[in-house]
Amino acid sequence: MTTVQHVKGLGHFVLASLVSCVSSRPTPARIAPPLESAKPVLPGTAAGRTLAEWLDAFNSGDPSRMKEVATRLEDPAARRIVNVREETGGFDLVSIEKSEPRSITFVVKEKLTGMQQIGWLRVADGEPAVIESFLFVGIPPGQTAADIHIEIDAATPARIVDAIAKTLNDKYVYPELAKTMEQSVRSHLARGDDKAIASGPELASALTLQLQEAGHDRHVRVEWVARTAPAGDTKPDEEEKRARAQLERINCSFAKPERLAGNIGYIRFDTFGRADQCGAKATEAFASLGDVDALIFDLRENGGGDVEMITYVESYLFATRTHLDDLYTREDNSTDPMWTNPDLPGKKYATQPVYILTAARTFSGAEAFAYELQSVKRATIVGEVTGGGAHPSRSFPLDEHFSLVVAVQRAINPVTKTDWEGVGVQPDVKVPAADALEKAKQLAADALANHRAK
Repeated sequence: MTTVQHVKGLGHFVLASLVSCVSSRPTPARIAPPLESAKPVLPGTAAGRTLAEWLDAFNSGDPSRMKEVATRLEDPAARRIVNVREETGGFDLVSIEKSEPRSITFVVKEKLTGMQQIGWLRVADGEPAVIESFLFVGIPPGQTAADIHIEIDAATPARIVDAIAKTLNDKYVYPELAKTMEQSVRSHLARGDDKAIASGPELASALTLQLQEAGHDRHVRVEWVARTAPAGDTKPDEEEKRARAQLERINCSFAKPERLAGNIGYIRFDTFGRADQCGAKATEAFASLGDVDALIFDLRENGGGDVEMITYVESYLFATRTHLDDLYTREDNSTDPMWTNPDLPGKKYATQPVYILTAARTFSGAEAFAYELQSVKRATIVGEVTGGGAHPSRSFPLDEHFSLVVAVQRAINPVTKTDWEGVGVQPDVKVPAADALEKAKQLAADALANHRAK
């Protein structure tokens, strides 16, 4: 199952596969499935009006309108709304699960894929209403909204906080920071900040916000899974199949490569998909450009991805095997070097000037790509300071419904001896993200002109 969170203070969507473990603990009570309605009507409450306005703008397909409404409603995911619209094709409202004056639980269906998602919207006190938290969780095939909207009992927050503390202290790559995050969630618990939360996904979202505010690590998050697979179930992992199908549908996020004026190659990709599936797409993208004199990589919408895929793409920019990074693992106190592969098929671009476009939403693996190439002076970074997430992470089950994603490794760049965690990749040429492409084209043209004049 995939969860999409956009909670006040996080400032980004979190797309993550959820895991679980088998437990003898009885399943909490579920709400009853709602009666089907051909045309559900949103209530005239503060939450209902807010959701109606958001959905109307989202479904319009007008980027300017979407951004204006999302920004005015203080949707923390406003900067990602256009991308999510492209991925889903918009939402059809399917049902209202639960409605209160300042909160609403609802189900929507993606117009592009037909996949259903359950959403929780809560607005802050005061007028005009603005978003306090906004969460979507995908409903896997064979399940219903009632399977996802599982109500929790009063003992659940304390039990999950205890499990979070143990996992952080055992696994997190920085032990001292693990203690800081533990203190944060325990303080929120002691103040009763989680008492009003009624469902598992909402608790996961709130705990994520508490951890990230204390640790300033946007990889750390609590995730929720509706239910575990039956014992002995050997069916292929449905989430894995869906993730692969999604990558195939979007061509591994590679937009059509372009040859710009001045014989400058341009490649945009919004994620680093798995190398075993997407490596061939990268090879095809480079091959389609042919003999360009400079390269521009557009990572302004890229939120990261597979470490092996990052190295795969980087390998096309070097003639020989090159050391670009090291990964330190706390669990076994080991350090593994990351090297380019000179033996990949197709043409290499080892001498052409390289420019990488960044935005504040450029994150994780996309930052690694930019930081590593910048550190060896193989690329010029043009745009905005990036999001600042450098820690490779793993998911650990807390019980049969909750899991915790924590950083288990950290990057150690062989040149800088550090990484970009918390500070982001600093551009060589700082311009607003919207202006980065034009600036990079100008820089490339100038560099090529100077080269030809010599």
